[in-house]
Amino acid sequence: MHKLHFSIVINKQKEHVWNTMLDIDTYRLWAEVFAPGSNYVGDWSQGSKILFRASDETSGMVSRIKENRPYQYLSIEHIGIVQDGKEDTSSKAAKEWAGALENYTFKEIDGTTEVLVDIDIEDEYKEMFQEMWPKALQKLKELAEK
Repeated sequence: MHKLHFSIVINKQKEHVWNTMLDIDTYRLWAEVFAPGSNYVGDWSQGSKILFRASDETSGMVSRIKENRPYQYLSIEHIGIVQDGKEDTSSKAAKEWAGALENYTFKEIDGTTEVLVDIDIEDEYKEMFQEMWPKALQKLKELAEK
């Protein structure tokens, strides 16, 4: 598994950027870069289970919120996959993702916010996510700065 790092500076305060990133209506817009119709079911509370799904709702990730420090830091731990509309935490494919983290850090500097993204990624998806993440962060920036 590889660790990838991305960042972007957004010309808004961190509370606004945090809310833009996590609110379901705006989440769908910036996360669409990864899969059309991207959405989630669940909430961002620490310890909560959350499902990240594509529009067909038959594929995605089963995750839990490992840590949530509002407006500062969010850690998501992947525990499995959604396959054929069912949660799977025991197959070989699901176990490959188990324990992978997505960490988001929000640093406010003079009214702007730097968003730092650190993710664990399987080898076969490394190139794809290296292309997608900068596009997703640019979309988040556009939405937040509207």
